[in-house]
Amino acid sequence: MESVDQSCSVPPGFRFHPTDEELVGYYLRKKVASQKIDLDVIRDIDLYRIEPWDLQEKCRIGYEERNEWYFFSHKDKKYPTGTRTN
Repeated sequence: MESVDQSCSVPPGFRFHPTDEELVGYYLRKKVASQKIDLDVIRDIDLYRIEPWDLQEKCRIGYEERNEWYFFSHKDKKYPTGTRTN
């Protein structure tokens, strides 16, 4: 498991409080377009391979405890052309 110092890529005192518009209009749009995001504040997490109790450590931003976690995850489809999830 990563320590907080290794998983942290933001300067001390950094606060991440994006609006819904910023999350969709900036972060998600860049992710979908495969463009680089300036700071690594939203991680790629495979929700199908991680235990729920490990999620907080993987999604930690900075040095403080948070009630909100931000991450990207792919939907695992049961069938390649279907909409049903696995």
